[in-house]
Amino acid sequence: MNAAHEDAAIPAEGTVDADPAVEQAILALIAADPKGRPISPAEAAVRVATEAQTRDRWQRFLPRVRRAAVRMAIEGRIAIYRKGRPVDPGEFRGVYRLGRPAPQGAGNSADDRPVA
Repeated sequence: MNAAHEDAAIPAEGTVDADPAVEQAILALIAADPKGRPISPAEAAVRVATEAQTRDRWQRFLPRVRRAAVRMAIEGRIAIYRKGRPVDPGEFRGVYRLGRPAPQGAGNSADDRPVA
């Protein structure tokens, strides 16, 4: 595959539209863990890159994963976790994980944290 074709598989940085391939990868990986543990965004990026036949360039898919995760968290389809706790999808920074939405009324107690 040539470089121009590979770059065509990676939308522009400002893209905010739905990204079905990334969303499906995130949801499939989250659903695959029977214990409900959150996933690393890198896992989703590797899956999407592999499907796009650019596995060796999976890091370039991380911005797409983050944008899709924020959109999905705002919609309530997933939750973004930082240090084991759900965070505001519009304001989080640093290392994060993606998981099933936190139960309604979940606070910051240890009992509400997903298994990591």
